[in-house]
Amino acid sequence: MDDLERRIAQARGDMPADLVLRGGQVFDLITGEMLTGDVAICGDRIAGIGAYDGARVIDVAGLVLVPGFIDTHLHVESSLVTPHEFDRCVTPRGVTTAICDPHEIANVIGLDGIRWFQTASEQLLMDLRVQLSSCVPSTEMETAGARIGADDLRAVMGHPSAIGLAEFMNYPGVIHRDPGAMAKLRLFAGGHIDGHCPQLSGRDLNAYIAAGIRTEHEATTAAEAREKLQKGMRVLIREGSVSKDLHALQPLLTVATSPYMCLCTDDRNPLDIGEHGHLDYMIRTLIALGTPPLAAYRAASLSAAEAFGLKDRGLIAPGLRADIVALDSLAGCHAQLVLAGGRVVDAAAFAVRPTLTPIGRGSVRAPRVAATDFRCSGNRSETDVIGILEGKIITRHLREEITPENGDKRPDPVRDLMRIAVIERHGKNGNIATGFVHGFGITRGAIAGTVCHDHHNIAVVGADYDDMALAANRLSDIEGGFVVAQGDRILAELPLPVAGLMSLEPFETVRDRLETLRAAAKSLGVTLEEPFLQLAFLALPVIPALKITDRGMVDVERFEIIAAG
Repeated sequence: MDDLERRIAQARGDMPADLVLRGGQVFDLITGEMLTGDVAICGDRIAGIGAYDGARVIDVAGLVLVPGFIDTHLHVESSLVTPHEFDRCVTPRGVTTAICDPHEIANVIGLDGIRWFQTASEQLLMDLRVQLSSCVPSTEMETAGARIGADDLRAVMGHPSAIGLAEFMNYPGVIHRDPGAMAKLRLFAGGHIDGHCPQLSGRDLNAYIAAGIRTEHEATTAAEAREKLQKGMRVLIREGSVSKDLHALQPLLTVATSPYMCLCTDDRNPLDIGEHGHLDYMIRTLIALGTPPLAAYRAASLSAAEAFGLKDRGLIAPGLRADIVALDSLAGCHAQLVLAGGRVVDAAAFAVRPTLTPIGRGSVRAPRVAATDFRCSGNRSETDVIGILEGKIITRHLREEITPENGDKRPDPVRDLMRIAVIERHGKNGNIATGFVHGFGITRGAIAGTVCHDHHNIAVVGADYDDMALAANRLSDIEGGFVVAQGDRILAELPLPVAGLMSLEPFETVRDRLETLRAAAKSLGVTLEEPFLQLAFLALPVIPALKITDRGMVDVERFEIIAAG
């Protein structure tokens, strides 16, 4: 018999199932009821629910079975580990499908980065879906390592991991009908196109949605999310290491809205995953805040599958993928057993995966910098300042009085006005731009990183120019990563040699290094819970209101670079 005939035979009980999960209760996401019975599995598919015999039987008595979780939008690179280590980190927590946008590595090394992720998707236990990056670079106000147009995207279409076009961050390009944006939208017309339109509303939002864009993960308030839902967008509730929107959007997630709401992490590192969790943490938190379990679990699986056209998953039902999570309870959401495509997720399964040769080595080609490179020679006392909002990637556009002294506007620790700089690191032009930021709490030393969305140049913030130079130059020596410097010495570092974005170490090692980095940052006075990724997002010129790239301070609301001074 072929696979189809075997599945039908096992579903009917004419032959033993390949695997039977016995003794648990199945949470039905259609009716909200608990179903009793064995779950029979044939290969990578569910054969049925009922009374079954199996070649292998796993006792799940006392556990609740739910469909595998689907993270609807993330960047694996922001986990700071390779796709294989990301798989090992989150799949045991119940994430059996992840829909990624590899635009971080694509901004460094172009199509080779996308192809590397496509190859990785063929080797993992989880089903990693690789969207094609729409905005490389995200705007024309930054220097990236690569540029990807519509013709380039055509060359990588058709891979089995593909769903469609990844988040279209250049929303002004859409609503003002930029020719490059139009070419990409036409290429994917009729297919899935991910959205990214923070604070867009009214007719501009209508225009953006009219382009065929159907999902949105940038809503940060219930009012914003409600308008987008009412206009037919599927809202992805995000809870990352920096962008924390769950509490704001939770009241909107009900049984009625759950078919159009999903969950995502966007950017979440192994330290936060280890301390709190991944989608399992989001589900636990939603239920604790009062969200009905049916709504929370629908958003985590069935609604996500429907939103992205994945008709073969999202329920524990005959014929669908055997992506199953056995939980201690619906409220606890602690995975006791995970099946991904019918395979038990355990150390033995991870051990037999093929390996993938690292890519993007030696990608940090920044100029060596000196303390004098961070001087700000403007002669106006009124100064544009990036105002951090902790837990969000949107910022405030502040204006502060900073009086020049001896031809320089110095950092002011008393007012928490620190120097920030972005240094071009792709070997293109050696640009260095400086500005001011409020909200780090740093009083001495410097922190720096090459995770710097989305162009991934070097970002550095500090109170001391010598320490800023030391930290920035050290990043070239270690092929990228994160560095904390103070008093002419390196206090902590995490090398990320894969395109300056990902470690070659196990996720446990990265988690421990991040803990050391966090402690080192706090020793400088830093008050932010996640200062490194917060720093990274200060360079993303598609998120309001004020950001900085290697070309200068960017007024995102006006979509233009501000004159230095």
